[in-house]
Amino acid sequence: MNSWHHAQSSARKWGGEAELYLPIHEFIDSSKRIIGDVRHRSLYHHTEGIWLCQRIFGVTLDVPKARTTVKVPVRLIAEQHVLEDLGWLPSPTDYIGGMPIKPWMSGSQRKTVPLSHLLMTTPGGDQ
Repeated sequence: MNSWHHAQSSARKWGGEAELYLPIHEFIDSSKRIIGDVRHRSLYHHTEGIWLCQRIFGVTLDVPKARTTVKVPVRLIAEQHVLEDLGWLPSPTDYIGGMPIKPWMSGSQRKTVPLSHLLMTTPGGDQ
C-alpha cells in the first residue's frame, strides 16, 4: 500500500481529509528513497518508528469535524500504517535479529578513504 492509500484509510477511520494524514504516512515510507524494495520497512515500520512519528508530528493531530476538532493520537495513525503493511507491530530487534555481525560493525576494521574521494570539487574549482 502506498502513502496516499494509507492516508485515505486514516481519513475513513478518523475523519477529515486524506491530505491531513499524508505527511505522517509519507515519513514512514520515506525510506523508499534509499532502499527500493520491502527492506525499506526496516527503517521506520516498527515500534521505534512509531514513536519517532510522534516526536516529529506531535502527540496528536487535530482533525476538523463538523463544528469541532478531534485530536487523533499520532501513534495510532503510525500504528495503523504498520499494521496495514505488516499485520503486526515489530520492534527494531525483529528486523536485525537475523543480521550477521560483520567485523566493521565493531570498529575493529578501519577503512581508509583518500581525501580526494571525499571532495566534491578540487581546491581550484575543477571537477
